[in-house]
Amino acid sequence: MVTSDSSSDSPPLPPIPKQYGVIKPLSLSGPTDADIRRTKELEKFLEDSGLYESAEETAKREHVLSRLKQILKDWVKGLTRLRGYSDQVVEDANAVLYTFGSYRLGVHGPGADIDALCVGPSYVNREEDFFFILHKIFAGMKEVTELRSVPDAHVPVMKLKFDGVSIDLLYASISLLVVPDNLDISNVSVLYNVDEPTARSLNGCRVADQILKLVPNVENFRTTLRCVKFWAKKRGIYSNMIGFLGGINWALLVARVCQLYPNASPSMLVSRFYRVYTLWRWSNPLMLCEIEDFELGFSVWDPRKNHWDRIHQMAIITPVYPCMNSSYNVSASTLRILTEQIQIGKRICEEIELNKAHWGDLFEDYLFFENYKSFLQIDVIAANMDDFLVWKGRIESRLRQLTLMVERDTNGKLQCHPHPQEYRDSFKQCAHGSFFIGLQRKQGEVTQETEQFDMRGTVDEFRHQVSMYSYWRPGMEVYIYHVRRKQIPPYVFSEGYKQTRQQKLSQLQNEKSSCRGDEVCRSALGVECSKKRREREGSEEEHKCRNKRQLVSIQRADSVAPEILGSQRSGSLMKECNIVSPTNGKTGGGNGFCQAGAILASRAISSMLAWNKLMS
Repeated sequence: MVTSDSSSDSPPLPPIPKQYGVIKPLSLSGPTDADIRRTKELEKFLEDSGLYESAEETAKREHVLSRLKQILKDWVKGLTRLRGYSDQVVEDANAVLYTFGSYRLGVHGPGADIDALCVGPSYVNREEDFFFILHKIFAGMKEVTELRSVPDAHVPVMKLKFDGVSIDLLYASISLLVVPDNLDISNVSVLYNVDEPTARSLNGCRVADQILKLVPNVENFRTTLRCVKFWAKKRGIYSNMIGFLGGINWALLVARVCQLYPNASPSMLVSRFYRVYTLWRWSNPLMLCEIEDFELGFSVWDPRKNHWDRIHQMAIITPVYPCMNSSYNVSASTLRILTEQIQIGKRICEEIELNKAHWGDLFEDYLFFENYKSFLQIDVIAANMDDFLVWKGRIESRLRQLTLMVERDTNGKLQCHPHPQEYRDSFKQCAHGSFFIGLQRKQGEVTQETEQFDMRGTVDEFRHQVSMYSYWRPGMEVYIYHVRRKQIPPYVFSEGYKQTRQQKLSQLQNEKSSCRGDEVCRSALGVECSKKRREREGSEEEHKCRNKRQLVSIQRADSVAPEILGSQRSGSLMKECNIVSPTNGKTGGGNGFCQAGAILASRAISSMLAWNKLMS
């Protein structure tokens, strides 16, 4: 009795804190006064930078989603009636709309698109009902603009603007005759008897919901994620499509840091984000929870069983079945660039904590064109804007393959840095866009002075791959050529200026210091004879020197840009509207090509020289 009384008088044990993640937190420390102050400064900076939308825009998005829900329900009811179901089934017929991505996570900004998923019954399919009938319904609505379908994408999608709000709409048909409004999409039962594209469509919503469940503090997670996404866009590393990381990748990285520091404030989490991933060994997978396999027939990430999983450079695993590597697009080059930028972020955050820097220093733009001396320019052209949007998506989604092919064909000696931004010349009337890939020799690589990189076969192989496109139309073209920094078109720079006077003086000083007398000037991409030596040795020796200096050769009649072809044919491009496509061998694109050739003709001579001259 005494023992019982003493035990009843003892204080209760404190509750065991919930563990987030697969291992225990690294620290349970909360913010200090200085951390709270830095968090307020960070939040003010993000707000001043325009990362939060207004109340009016929020209300407009909600109105658009409400309208879209009703349209989808009416669409399903109409199909149900058309297929001869009873009046009761028609009355119960339903479609449910879910959101995912940045909108679902609560980190979207002004003008951002909405990722949405429509879940419909088993008898409403994607191929005919969604991409044909629903597409036709949208096409007849005045509120809908920029409507296009991408049925052959890894995740089939319909893109549109509804009352000015951009929407990426997916569709999933599940094994139910009637879809209830309260359908729990996180339940694995929604994956029964569905195909791979449907599972991928469903998992966008399921991953977003699970992330919010697995972080200790949702608001701190959102502020930190806003910050990291803004930083990644400023530093040119926000694009899953071309081999960097996209929204879901950054969300998973931030969520893991939140698990490791559950009581930290946003300013602490940002600093620890860079600290953790500077030290992270990317041979180890990053996971928010243990991997589960419900054996429904879908492939689950497992390098022990799957060969392709073993060759991934970076593994960021999604937290729902079927668990997949969301960062499989990352290559050796893009991983190198990512780690370099994270190290820079770590250094700046350390200076912020020492009051030697400000938050604005972390978000400075990456000067892509100032950091490389040679580039591949990829020009995309189409006959009209609708065709261009489809064709551009095709090319952009395969730029990653081009970088891999260049590195493969040069045995890794030439490194590529794809730039995610698309550039357009406002003075051109045709539908067009340009992408750029920075080029440099691999650091520490020992090469001979006469070594050159012949990328003609690489370019032809890439052009052949993208031309195998079932939705190709006359006028869809892609041209790839080498340009040096001084040949970059002015429209890629803000306000049309390539360099400030100070930048030009600095570059001139660097060139003078590295090229004295008759010494040879060595650049990151090759060996260039000095100006004095060229003048002294004359034209014959100059020709020999050029042959030795040629590092990248991609000149071929069927691989060059239209303005180059125009100059080679003595202006025939301007006179002939019936042009044989260099990409497909098909005839078409008449007026579009003539117009494009005329607009680009001023760059013909310099572009031709760029193919043969030294990459420097």
